[in-house]
Amino acid sequence: MRRILAPLTSSATYLGWTCLILGGALATPYVMVGTVLAELLRLRETTAYTLVSMDPAVLAGALPLIALTGLFLPVRALELTAARGLLGARIDSPPDRPARTWAERRRTAAWFTLHLGIGAVLAGATLALVPFVIWLSLLPLLGDRIGFLSFTVTAGWSGAWGPAAALATLALLVYAAAGAGTLLARLAPALLGPTPADRLAALEERARLLATRNRLARELHDSVGHALSVVTIQAGAAGRVLDRDPEAARTALTAIEESARSALEDLDHVLGLLREEESGDRAPARTLADLPELVRSTGAAAEITGDLSALPALVSREAYRIVQEALTNALRHGSGPARLVAAVHDDRLELEVRNRARQRPERTGRRGVAGMRERVTLLGGRLDAGAVDGEWRVTVRLPLRGGQEPVR
Repeated sequence: MRRILAPLTSSATYLGWTCLILGGALATPYVMVGTVLAELLRLRETTAYTLVSMDPAVLAGALPLIALTGLFLPVRALELTAARGLLGARIDSPPDRPARTWAERRRTAAWFTLHLGIGAVLAGATLALVPFVIWLSLLPLLGDRIGFLSFTVTAGWSGAWGPAAALATLALLVYAAAGAGTLLARLAPALLGPTPADRLAALEERARLLATRNRLARELHDSVGHALSVVTIQAGAAGRVLDRDPEAARTALTAIEESARSALEDLDHVLGLLREEESGDRAPARTLADLPELVRSTGAAAEITGDLSALPALVSREAYRIVQEALTNALRHGSGPARLVAAVHDDRLELEVRNRARQRPERTGRRGVAGMRERVTLLGGRLDAGAVDGEWRVTVRLPLRGGQEPVR
């Protein structure tokens, strides 16, 4: 019983009713045009000329004009606002496009026609039945003075049935409004929301954005994390030898300066990507061509075999970040100077970073190794990282085929 009476007391019913009456108001000019055309073409016989006709044939003739409006005029934004605010429909925002597609136009036209068509019928019924309900309610007091009924009803008990009939008629009108509002609310997401193709495109765009964010997060972690590790190690070394070996302290301070400057350049590059600046306004991404500066800032020994400048741009960029993170891990998990071996073969690039493993390795997160593994996996390579035979060792193999990408 409670579910049956719910539409009578629900605010959603009356908000939906408002939306339908709005549709009826928007349909009025079309019905006026249809009425005038019907009079001019004598498509129906009338005894009096009226601007707004309740003839179903006139309304049916106005529906094609309504559909054409929805097809060519930008009414979707208005209908979205009405459906969300008055019908309570949950509609995802459609994708932003420079121009409307015909599929979107057809769906908008279908919704606009339904909204205005059903709204015109319900608005007309509301205008007709509300005075009728008032008249029925007054039957016991006034009787049928205008002779609306085919039988005589006078004031008194002969019209006692009028209030009950008025309540029944009003309830039917409310239920009709609730049903029409529910129907439109269910159709709104399909006709005004994004299509399956739009949803797929949105998911692809979201996946692309997430991939970009992950890449930028790796860039920041590798560059800034490496710089902070170098600064921490070199500052500690400079503090220990400052009194007895000023030259070594000066070397450590120089390494700190270079690492900080390099981190600032990388940070500027990543922030430029986040702000979507033109590529000419930010520093280019680092490659293995910048390896000497990286090795010098960490104090590592390097052994390079082959021409690193001939590597594909993608492999060179990612390999630089891998080496950077590997040297950072060597500082964190190992002790003493690290040794870097880079060898270029015909079909692969091999990288190895090693130094003595600490007795009590520093407890840090595994994001660095995870970031290296993601880069290596994307390039189809292989990575091994960990303590082996008393050494902290990172070994990487990257294939060179399929790594061609224009420098961006």
